[in-house]
Amino acid sequence: MTPDGPTARVRPLPARLARFTWRTLRAEWHSIVVEPVRRLARRGPSGLLLAFVAAFGVILFHDIAQHPAGEVWVRRLGGVQADLPLWLSLLRTPVSLYVPALDLPVWGGITQLFLAFALAELTLGRARTLAVAYAATLAGTFTARLMVATGPGLWGFGLPPEAGHVLDTGPSAAVVGLFTYLAVIRRAPVLFTLTGGSMVWESFAVPNLAGREHLIAVGTAIVLGLLHGRGVRPRRTTAGSPLPPRGARPALALPAPASAPAIPDRPGADQPKVPVSSLES
Repeated sequence: MTPDGPTARVRPLPARLARFTWRTLRAEWHSIVVEPVRRLARRGPSGLLLAFVAAFGVILFHDIAQHPAGEVWVRRLGGVQADLPLWLSLLRTPVSLYVPALDLPVWGGITQLFLAFALAELTLGRARTLAVAYAATLAGTFTARLMVATGPGLWGFGLPPEAGHVLDTGPSAAVVGLFTYLAVIRRAPVLFTLTGGSMVWESFAVPNLAGREHLIAVGTAIVLGLLHGRGVRPRRTTAGSPLPPRGARPALALPAPASAPAIPDRPGADQPKVPVSSLES
């Protein structure tokens, strides 16, 4: 078979796959790690304010909950359950982000928590980081209430009433949501696979309320990531033409040169003629 046959076309396929994989990993490394590190070098430690606050809050509530009286107050401040009144759940949800889950090791999740908030704050800013984290947590909380209200059945969507007594706390939904949101807007398939894939595996391996809420957090972050930047449109004038960019000075309209007066060809040509009869009278 000649070198120009099908065999020659198949040979570079592994090289193409390797080159594509290398380019994808390099682009994702720069967008997820290198660019935030550069912003951190310019902004200094103030760029990690949310990450430090989140990590310190989880450690503080964990230490307080080690005492019997402290555990009662932690539950009163940040303990969210599906059978609570809606207004009380909404009031406790922001604090529940800092209350670690009882069945998970708190020190193992501190690294993921700090890394998620640090990368998100350096990439998205503080306001959007808080919005995405709270939206992912709130979506999981509302979905849990809906599952309990639906009851068992409905193709496995509903949950038994006993699930309404489960303590639903921890920043895990916010962490999953932030990682997924970053993966979508930065087009990072590796990070998306590690985050979303691990949540899917968790929901099948350990079918509990937390696993379902993590899937809801992933779905919420995907929707928010796809809507990222959709509302930004260039401003237009009434005539439909785009406005000039900010800072650009409008061009000054120069006055039109005054036209020179017409010079008559002979004296008295432009003067009005007086009738002869009026002169004689």
